[in-house]
Amino acid sequence: MLKIIPLGGLGEIGLNMMVFEYGDTIVVIDAGLMFPEDYMLGVDIVIPEMEYLRENRDRLKAVVLTHAHEDHIGAIAYLLKEFPVSVYGTPFTLSVVKNKLREFDILNMAELNVVMPLDRIKIGAFDIEFIRVSHSTVDVVGLAIRTPVGMIVHTGDFRINHCFDMSNCTDISRFAKCGEEGVLALLSDSTNAEKDGYTESDQIVKESLAKIVARSEGRVLIALFASNVFRIRQIIDIALKNNRKIVLNGRSIEQTVAIAKELGYLDWPEHMSLDLRKVNSFPDDKIMVITTGSQGEPMSALSRMATGFHKQLNIKKGDTVILSSKSIPGNEKAISNIINNLYRRGAEVVHDKIAKVHVSGHACREELKLMINLVKPKYFIPIHGEYRHLVIHARLAEKQGIPRHRVLAAENGNVICFDDKGAKIDGQVYTGRVLIDGKGIGDVGRSVLKERRNLSEDGLVVVSMIIDEETGIVLYGPELVSKGFVFGAETGYLVDDAQCVILEIVEEVEVGSESRVDVIRSRLQKALKQYFFFTIRRRPLILPIIIEV
Repeated sequence: MLKIIPLGGLGEIGLNMMVFEYGDTIVVIDAGLMFPEDYMLGVDIVIPEMEYLRENRDRLKAVVLTHAHEDHIGAIAYLLKEFPVSVYGTPFTLSVVKNKLREFDILNMAELNVVMPLDRIKIGAFDIEFIRVSHSTVDVVGLAIRTPVGMIVHTGDFRINHCFDMSNCTDISRFAKCGEEGVLALLSDSTNAEKDGYTESDQIVKESLAKIVARSEGRVLIALFASNVFRIRQIIDIALKNNRKIVLNGRSIEQTVAIAKELGYLDWPEHMSLDLRKVNSFPDDKIMVITTGSQGEPMSALSRMATGFHKQLNIKKGDTVILSSKSIPGNEKAISNIINNLYRRGAEVVHDKIAKVHVSGHACREELKLMINLVKPKYFIPIHGEYRHLVIHARLAEKQGIPRHRVLAAENGNVICFDDKGAKIDGQVYTGRVLIDGKGIGDVGRSVLKERRNLSEDGLVVVSMIIDEETGIVLYGPELVSKGFVFGAETGYLVDDAQCVILEIVEEVEVGSESRVDVIRSRLQKALKQYFFFTIRRRPLILPIIIEV
């Protein structure tokens, strides 16, 4: 029996991780992260729960990566720290992974295997072929996975575009060949399943950017996702045609460009590069800055430039700033703020809502239909997307002639089983999200998040007092100190009344009773929460510090 088990990425954007299991062999496809949602206060990143892999570590043989985006490789270092297995990926993908592993000081422990489109590898019962697809970065592949029960095609993130650059085109002929060979199931990217038509061409973006740069009289700064090598190449071509020096701003941009130049994806005359520290010594109309910060991240290069806190370069009147990326859901407010700050400093701002400065890397409905018709699968499984995307993609597959009972709309943790009788969802494994907070992995749970939310909304009240152990008399206090919860002059009675509430509780608990301090602490927290909510409709976190002497 073949089992396919999504551990992340179905019903959400990010956290892509999928288990392929047959006999004594488990192969993991991708190991991604997601960025924290609004309620995850203080959390840096989120990775998938890997408990299923721990339970089956003896059978885990390899990890196969489809491309270098964070939602597909961001958790790889955490996985390899626990499971030092072989990793397979294309040159650019593994170069980015190396930087991550170097930061975790585990690069020397990792076995990284470079593969190219049309290569085939054998891992236990799996024969995996890599098929080139187009996306918003380079060296992206889909997978044709031949198993004892049939072929599974996994598209990865893809779009079907038509261009002269074969390194950025989806190999539709190879997918069609898979269809002729016979495909048991197609697992297809659902991110843009709501959008009609086709993904627009990158050439449109290049033409739009070229027009904006040509009419700009001052400096041009273009913010984008660091991994979008093709877009960086377009920007460099435009800079060279307009005789503008190329300035790189941001660590991730610098790392990506270094890798891309080493692999031959980027190249330009050295004299056209300019060190960021020398940017103010050149005429404004000779400068092109490629920068990070398109999502409005508070400490990004663009954000610091927009607020005047960048060491070498700050926004000024006459600058043109282009945000050549889409907004990730949840970042809209941050992006809006950075646009406002850019305007305050006199810049002209161009973004995707007013000009064609970005196109998606994910297939729209007509491309999704084409993939289904090329591959002609017996079963269809929508992957990569929020739940509505999966449902819409499933309905689209039905309209393409796949019977409803052969469309498997799975969610994280579902066990999708294939055998000689067919396919079905049979069982569930434990999945979830692990919150990474600094160096803490998984130690931030619901209770901690609830406390952080309470602190952010209602503040903290610390109650301190010293009690005589023998007599039970309060020797010091009770003293109340607040943070984020103000005892103003007009509410001064709150302190007096709260102290009375505390003293009443101390008197109620008999001297010498078992765990007296713990009982007082528990009752005190409950009583003060009720009191503050009754009087001023707020629920501060109550922290009692009680010492017996």
